[in-house]
Amino acid sequence: RYVIEPADRDGFLEAMAECKGVRLRSGALAWRLYEDVAHAERWVELWIVESWTEHLREEGRLTEADRAILARAATFHRGPAAPEAARYVNVSAEAG
Repeated sequence: RYVIEPADRDGFLEAMAECKGVRLRSGALAWRLYEDVAHAERWVELWIVESWTEHLREEGRLTEADRAILARAATFHRGPAAPEAARYVNVSAEAG
């Protein structure tokens, strides 16, 4: 989750387009970037990998160039800490 100054929107979008390539090259099956319609400064980057094991392997696939791209995107974040990360696993709910 990122907090971005609205004036930085265009630069952030350019940086995130590069992040999309990094995520897909490192194993993501899908990638999305969401802007909060009620709060223009709030953004969420979401990517999906096949499994928790694949997620753990992602880090090992990153090159120094990939890390630089991700770091560049993070420079747009405004806040007291780094962009917030959260991890979720898919849980199937069966009717019963």
